[in-house]
Amino acid sequence: MYRSFFLAGFEGSTGYNRHGQWFDQVVATGHDRTVDDDYRQLAALDIHAARETIRWPLVDLGHGRYDFSTVEPFVEAARRHGVEVIWDLFHYGYPQGLDLWSEEFQKRFADYCYAIGRYIAARTEGTCAFTPVNEPSFMAYAGGEKGLFAPHETGRGWDLKVTLTRAAIEGINSLWAASPGARIVNVDPLCRVAPPPDRPDMEDGARDFNDRLVFQSWDMLCGRLLPELGGSRKHLDVVGINYYWTNQWEWGAAPGADGVISPLAEDDPRRWPLGDLVRSVWTRYGGEVMITETSHIGDSRGRWLREVAEEAQMLLLDGVPIRGVCLYPILGMPEWHDPDIWTPMGLWDPVCHRDPCGERLICEPMLEALQSVRHVDELHHALLAGQKARPRRNARAQMAAF
Repeated sequence: MYRSFFLAGFEGSTGYNRHGQWFDQVVATGHDRTVDDDYRQLAALDIHAARETIRWPLVDLGHGRYDFSTVEPFVEAARRHGVEVIWDLFHYGYPQGLDLWSEEFQKRFADYCYAIGRYIAARTEGTCAFTPVNEPSFMAYAGGEKGLFAPHETGRGWDLKVTLTRAAIEGINSLWAASPGARIVNVDPLCRVAPPPDRPDMEDGARDFNDRLVFQSWDMLCGRLLPELGGSRKHLDVVGINYYWTNQWEWGAAPGADGVISPLAEDDPRRWPLGDLVRSVWTRYGGEVMITETSHIGDSRGRWLREVAEEAQMLLLDGVPIRGVCLYPILGMPEWHDPDIWTPMGLWDPVCHRDPCGERLICEPMLEALQSVRHVDELHHALLAGQKARPRRNARAQMAAF
């Protein structure tokens, strides 16, 4: 699908956090001013694809007026350095004064998608790719259930999930009208829970979460759930899976003082391997899949990348059409709710957090890991070129050949 199997994801969240403070992660990481150098460095590392955010609140001025000045530098840098981009159109933040519960929201988002689709298509050679609504399930939880993001609602998670998915479907229709043949990458977290070992009475709740709740947005997009929204398997297109080390936890566990639920330990036997999780998505929907976000923190970054790459390689050899792994975020970033706290994630960390446009320090263990898993890239392209994977029983032998 892309020139490189490994993609770089630039954190692009905007919005109002739980304190009501505006945040813009493109600015906070300095990427708005260093995009040309960022893309140049990616190309030097043989990474030729990226996830990038178009910040809806900065582009849509209202009344059908659009300002693309914050988009143009990214489009031009991508063209200069040969980086193919999946454009993320709604990453939590939306224009001030817009009511997400209104019909105006649906129309305004569809109009915005059409305008962006035309703008990108006119400046892109080949097929365009878009993510209309980033993580509708997580935004429904954070903004509609727990009040962590605007619109700061509580107890309305399901309503917001439906609203966001309906907007995504209408936005996809607008994107296809503006850019015929555009690919759609629908991104959502893939999570899994396990009941406590001594609580068999909680197995039904955990099973319902794993088999139904976590898939609701994708089910609506493909028309399996609430078909009146207009979804279809074509609308779902590429299923983008966001998966971090925190995505599996114990069902019913109480959150800590910081509101975060502790993930299952990485050696917990209740954990599912990433490959099995991805395979469950592919079995459910068919079609192409991608790991659109994955990373770890600190010294675990290199090990995590190797583990993800090994799982991706096994999936490829098993015939699962996984089209890429996005290292997200590729740059260290501040926390949404406390910008003075920086998380050591990604391939580069700012040396001085208060000057994100200054010198960046590369994470050597992650760089070494990236260089050591190039064979997965080679395998992916070989399979796309027509080579057939052997039966599953020989998969590990095939791994040794690449």
